[in-house]
Formats: sequence, structure tokens, C-alpha cells
Amino acid sequence: MPSLLDPIRIGAIAARNRVFMAPLTRGRATRAHVPTPLMVEYYAQRAGAGLILTEATGISREGLGWPYAPGIWSTEQVEAWKPIVRAVHDQGGRIVCQLWHMGRLVHPDFLDGAPPVSPSASTAPDAAHTYAGKKPYAEARALDLAEIPRLLDDYRHATRNALAAGFDGVQVHAANGYLIDEFLRDGVNRRTDAYGGAIENRVRLLREVTEAVASVAGKERTGVRLSPNGLIQGTDDSNPEPLFVAAAKALSELGIAFLEMREPGPEGTFGTANHPPIAPAMRRVFHGPLILNSDYDGRSGQAALDAGHADAIAFGRTFIANPDLPARIAADAPLQKDVAQTWYSQGPEGYVDYPALAAAGQA
Repeated sequence: MPSLLDPIRIGAIAARNRVFMAPLTRGRATRAHVPTPLMVEYYAQRAGAGLILTEATGISREGLGWPYAPGIWSTEQVEAWKPIVRAVHDQGGRIVCQLWHMGRLVHPDFLDGAPPVSPSASTAPDAAHTYAGKKPYAEARALDLAEIPRLLDDYRHATRNALAAGFDGVQVHAANGYLIDEFLRDGVNRRTDAYGGAIENRVRLLREVTEAVASVAGKERTGVRLSPNGLIQGTDDSNPEPLFVAAAKALSELGIAFLEMREPGPEGTFGTANHPPIAPAMRRVFHGPLILNSDYDGRSGQAALDAGHADAIAFGRTFIANPDLPARIAADAPLQKDVAQTWYSQGPEGYVDYPALAAAGQA
């Protein structure tokens, strides 16, 4: 079986190892959702990853409702992403842009008071992060059938911009209770048209978005993220296994470069008696490279590869605190712990100041 440190080909992308960096929202862009020079240093520090999956990046103003998160819909944003991508490439790394539409989790504060969109009129639980602090979510309006072509155009436009910025490819964010995941799961999707009801209908938007993105980037540079787990951000499904198996099968038929999934790892918190791991069943129908994410360290990640559960592992919080994670795994060195209080703060603390092995005196 392959090692985490062995190279792997992901579609058109040659990754030098199987230690991937998972998408991590960090809140270091501007209020106008433009990447900043601080982000250049952050991503360059982690360029030793086989593949970097960027933090979730908004495809449109309608789809982005997180303070200081970056977008990819404007020329200014594209130009600000270019030095980030160039810095990763200069270190020999590979990086793809994760395309994000937050659906009903966009607060109206980000939309000049307009309601967010979702498959059905509904309200997410808990509270949204806004520039004025946490506020209760507002009721979303159902996305009109006539708006879906415009939504697909937004994904195409964002993909063209990502390629213009120099990214090696893109990943469709279809997980974690955001717009595409809301369409997938019957806990939020109560439509009665071609996008609701039967599993085949609920998978339709995922398939169409992926086709739209691949029509621009090429299927060999297109990936998707799914989260076949239980309740997340108010989104759940009454029978998730057949749903996510159907989604994986549809994506396999499209021939995309990779499928990355956030599902419970060895110490995950999403798996329950009602939602056992679905990834094994999905692996049987998805025939491209499969990447698993959630709660892995080097040893448990290698065990997942040894068992044939995945082709690579995406590490999230571990990469926050260990910018040189592949080197640490190679040396079987101790892993540093991340500081949750600085996950979404706007400064360098807890962002670019975690030391590498030599600087930490552990070489």
C-alpha cells in the first residue's frame, strides 16, 4: 500500500505526497472579501502539502456571508489571489480553489438586507457570524427554478477567475450544510420540482454545478467536497447512505479528478448510531482518487491508506499549527496544537507564527 509520503496523480495534477491540506476558513481577507498579503505567507508556509485545498472562497456576493472570507468573483480578488498561487508554486506546491455558495447561511447583512437563497424557504438554527457580531439567521427564500441557469453561470465565472489567478484546479464545495448540501438533503430540500423529492432530483444541482465547472476547468482539474455525516448546521437527511452513494456514483460518471469527504475519522464527532460511516459504500461506486478528512494524524491517516479506505488524507486543524506537516510526519515528530481563539482573528497571531521543525528545535 502507498505511504502518505508517496506521490499521487489527481487528474491533471501531480501531487508530491498524499498529505493534503483541507479547506480552512481563517478570516484574513478584507471586508470586501479581497485576499491580503498575509495570506501569501500563510499558504507559502504550507506548500509542502501534496495539494492545498484553499479556504472556502465565495463565487458571488450572494453566496458569501462570512466576515473577512475571500471571494473569487471580481477582478480585484483575482489579482490578489495571483501572488498567493505564485508563492505556492514557487515552493513546488499545488493549490486548487474551493468554490463556495453558503446558501441559507448567508445573513441578510451581507446582502443589503435581502434574504439568502436555499432550495426551500427555511431558517438555519443558531446564529450567523457578521461584522456586527453574531445574529440569528433569517428565513431564506426558495431559489426560483428560473434562477438556476444564473447560478450555474456564477460557478462558471468563478472557475474562469480561479484559472486566471493561476490555480491548478477547483473544488466544488458541496458539503457542511451550504447551498448544494441543502439541495442534497431532504431535511432542508422540500421542493416538488425537478430539484426536489426523489434522490435523483436532489442530486441534480450537484451534477449540474460540477458539469458547469468542469466545462471551464476540465474534468481533470475539477474536484468535489461532500460531507456524508449527520446533522450539520441544521442540515440533515432521513436516509443518507443511498443519497450519498448516488451522489458519488453521479460524480464518478462525470469523471472528475477527485472526491474529498469530511466524515468522521478515528476520533470524529459526527458519526452516530443513526449515521454510521458512508464513505466505504461511496468508495465502491466512485472510481477516482478518494480523499478522506476529519480528525486524522499521521499514523491514523497512514492506517486509512493501508486499509484501502482512501488514496490521500486531507488534514485540517493539524495543518493550522504545523505548517510543515509532511516533514513532521516523515520524521514522526510531535505535532503542535492549534489555538482555537485565533482561528478567525484578522492578524498574524495563530496564523503565520507557528514554528516549523527546525525553528521549534525539533529537527
